[in-house]
Amino acid sequence: MEEILSGLTVLIILLGCSSPILIIGLVYYFMKRLEHKQILAAIEKGTPLSELKPPKQRQNGVLWIRNLTFGIAMIIIGLAFLVAGPGGDAIALFIALVLCGVGLAWLIRGLLYRKHYLKSQLTAKNNPAANTTPAVVSIPGTVPQANQESGPQA
Repeated sequence: MEEILSGLTVLIILLGCSSPILIIGLVYYFMKRLEHKQILAAIEKGTPLSELKPPKQRQNGVLWIRNLTFGIAMIIIGLAFLVAGPGGDAIALFIALVLCGVGLAWLIRGLLYRKHYLKSQLTAKNNPAANTTPAVVSIPGTVPQANQESGPQA
């Protein structure tokens, strides 16, 4: 009887731990389903899709700073775990090395993003044509031409 009770206890604990994952998954599923219905309704009405969702712009400037910060934080946490870890056994050493390795990977990723960001900024400064906005295109007949004679109208 005690084994069945302990098995049920483990089952309840596992369900309790997995319930947030299930809830997040269901909410995400229903949000995507609603978004799909909205897109279909907009297509039926003839609304252009570009008005529904503006394109996402990546901010590489902020992204490299975030990656560097996360990498440095992980390295510091790994070193702190190594120095003041529980008992100094092999498991604590392994966890510290994993944290330092992950931090080093994020640090390298941030440095690479920074290099790409600085290079793109340099080319944008050197290429003034890239900084200008595109010319406005008008449909013929909608804008009066400058070379037409505007005589007196009766």
